[in-house]
Amino acid sequence: MSETPRAVLSVDFELFRHTPAYRTASGTMADETVGLDGVAFLQSAFETHGVSTTWFTVSELAETNPAAVESIARAGHEIGSHTRTHRLLSELDTDTRREEMRVSREALEAVSDAPVTGFRAPAFDIAPGHFQDLAAAGYEYDASVVASRSIPGWYGGEFELTEPAPATAVWDSAPPAIAELPTSVMPGLRLPLTGTWLRFFGPRYTILGMRLLARRGVVPVLYVHPWEFVDLPSIEGVPKRVYWHTGAWMRRAIERILATDFEFVTASEALRQADLDTAAPDQGPNGATK
Repeated sequence: MSETPRAVLSVDFELFRHTPAYRTASGTMADETVGLDGVAFLQSAFETHGVSTTWFTVSELAETNPAAVESIARAGHEIGSHTRTHRLLSELDTDTRREEMRVSREALEAVSDAPVTGFRAPAFDIAPGHFQDLAAAGYEYDASVVASRSIPGWYGGEFELTEPAPATAVWDSAPPAIAELPTSVMPGLRLPLTGTWLRFFGPRYTILGMRLLARRGVVPVLYVHPWEFVDLPSIEGVPKRVYWHTGAWMRRAIERILATDFEFVTASEALRQADLDTAAPDQGPNGATK
């Protein structure tokens, strides 16, 4: 009998006010907690299906909504960092980037009463010295790389890594003790399996990609945002694509994914199972010195 395939379903825990789409919009919303109801839905769905997840959390929420972060940790899920304020790292100076990483980890550990070892950059946006900054801030792994084709105005085209590896497989100057857990893309097509792409292409697309990766021995790494599961207010200047298939549609889609025969594990567990050698440098296919 074949072993049950594993997958990582991670949550980028930010509210709608943290998204670039809202921050650059001309309109505003009175309720800055839009997206918080999505947290309650996800926690309930995860409990129903008995899955473990990793929540890469904007640590401002540990200050403004500590009960939400506490409840996620109490339920046994892993807490990771998604910076303190969800600003793009490449737009910040070195000292500010490092502060975003350090302060976020410390705040999340204080609220969750658990070690915070993982990090994901907002919008997969990383800057030179990224892995050195992570090591200095006390992290053990990164989840900010996606081997997507280039998507104009978004991201992609820089990396090829599709499986867990030491960070030296991304940048040869990275500290070898840092691990990288890349977010999954559809084989061949090279577009992400989740986030906006789940809402564009539907759960059958995501599940097909998961199965194709599992057949190759690759653990699929997925991601969603709590605000995708709520009815968003109409705001002047927010692109229409941001609203596409949010709310009830997305809630049904994630239920279909959770009902598959995959065992959903945390990011840390996926890395432990990968049994990486992060004790010595390992040159990789993308070994650009940065």
